[in-house]
Amino acid sequence: MDKRLEAFKRLLDIMDDLRAGCPWDKKQTIESLRHLTIEETFELSEAIIASDYQDVKKELGDLIMHIVFYSKIADERGLFDISDVINSICDKLIVRHPHIYGTEKVETAEEVLQNWEKIKIKKEGNRSVLGGVPAGLPPLLKAYRMTDKASGVGFDWENKDDCWKKVLEEMDELQEVVRNDETKERKDEEFGDLLFALVNYSRFIKVNADDALEHANAKFKRRFTYIEDRAREMGRSVADMTLDEMEELWQKAKSEENPEESRT
Repeated sequence: MDKRLEAFKRLLDIMDDLRAGCPWDKKQTIESLRHLTIEETFELSEAIIASDYQDVKKELGDLIMHIVFYSKIADERGLFDISDVINSICDKLIVRHPHIYGTEKVETAEEVLQNWEKIKIKKEGNRSVLGGVPAGLPPLLKAYRMTDKASGVGFDWENKDDCWKKVLEEMDELQEVVRNDETKERKDEEFGDLLFALVNYSRFIKVNADDALEHANAKFKRRFTYIEDRAREMGRSVADMTLDEMEELWQKAKSEENPEESRT
């Protein structure tokens, strides 16, 4: 037996045992698992950002367990079972890859994405190109997915230079409302437009804005923690340090992390 199928069957058997014998597992519903699944997804994201592939393996296991758990509960309720879940995604992949399972010809990954969006609209009856973007996505990721989906049907800038001009235009508009000290609503609007334009530009340079910001967050936390640690070693608190003293430690943190970066 294929070891992959053997491992998956083992998980299915364990889930059967847990639903039959564990008080906590027996109590769970599709609704009660939702927040736990969201938590597991964020933990997987953190492991990926940290390039901790042992942790990635562990978190993927947790997510697979959740999929099996949902499917087991649904099976008990007569809704669907794990085979329905797997066959559903198999059918979708076949439909959306006519260049593999049909006669369609494509040359690039971009063409694949464009076909993907067109197929969803024509064959799957989606009423809106943006209908598949979950409302609950974090804003940066939502902006990325919306611009990506619109691009899939041809609504996009011609090139990255034109897209960058839009970023500069939005930056000028934000500076203008700030200079004029306009209302908070106008500042919110223009700041949001600038962020949206930057996220849109990120697609052209093959950067995921959400990932990039998360890396920047981690870098800031790492370097600020360095300042706090050095302050404690000196018997001081960062709250009592001057900005110049903190900046000196910040530069040392940069230097220890990346000697080349500290020269910029």
